Amino acid sequence: MTEPKIAVVAHRKKVLHGARLDALRSALADEGVPDPMWFEVNKSRKAPKKARRAVKDGAELVLVWGGDGMVQRCTDALAGSGVEVGLLPAGTANLLASNLGVPEDLGPAVRTALRGARRTLDLGRLTVGKKDEHFAVMAGVGFDAALVGGADRKAKAKLGRLAYVRSGIRGVRGPTVEARVTVDGEVWYRGPVSCVLLGNVGRITGGIPAFDDAQPDDGLLEVGVSTASGALQWARTLSRMALGRSEKSPFVRITRGREIAVKLGRPLPVELDGGARGEVRALTATVVPGGLTVRVPVRA
Repeated sequence: MTEPKIAVVAHRKKVLHGARLDALRSALADEGVPDPMWFEVNKSRKAPKKARRAVKDGAELVLVWGGDGMVQRCTDALAGSGVEVGLLPAGTANLLASNLGVPEDLGPAVRTALRGARRTLDLGRLTVGKKDEHFAVMAGVGFDAALVGGADRKAKAKLGRLAYVRSGIRGVRGPTVEARVTVDGEVWYRGPVSCVLLGNVGRITGGIPAFDDAQPDDGLLEVGVSTASGALQWARTLSRMALGRSEKSPFVRITRGREIAVKLGRPLPVELDGGARGEVRALTATVVPGGLTVRVPVRA
């Protein structure tokens, strides 16, 4: 069987459990890939150009080294291309990799990226105004996006995942906003919200199991609305979520659908796969069935 043509798109500042890019080159050589196409960036927003260049140069498998921002940017660039993706989780939360069970140690991660099973995933496509972006894990407005935006690069470098905890403590003080959420053409929710979350997988920022029954290949997006306000209500909500009982919270409503439109009474911050994107008053999300194929661990 002919080996696929392999490219690496890497964030040069990221580290995987102490391993840097020189260790990645050695690990790839040990696995029989001594000279892949190699692209480095110092900011994740520069990754899409490199990913598209890799495809143009004939790559059939792109290995993405970095955190959630790198993965989302490359996912957006590679969506629908037919090029497979291997995840090398060198970030803080590594949301997609952790949801798919990708190992966090260099050797096993490289072997999974090169020789793992193929799993075709849905993607979400978020539209704000005239701009579209794909996401593989989640998109959120309100509390979730404020939590992500509050955990800046310096905080994550110093505190790791605890940066999200600190940011969340600040975010619980935020007020609710009037919203209308339409799912597949029908108004599903109208009223105050502190967070609207759209998910493609179960676990979100901080590893919280927000959507208990989510599957990334069922042709649907999960939709969650929270009305929690203040520290006490958020504590109750997050504790239920942590126990995998999101739907039992009195401050949470959950459904699923193929097309979701959200209109807000005032602008709120928005995030995609853990990356802040400013503020919005309206957005639309649609599912893209089979939008990306990712290498995952082989299951017995």
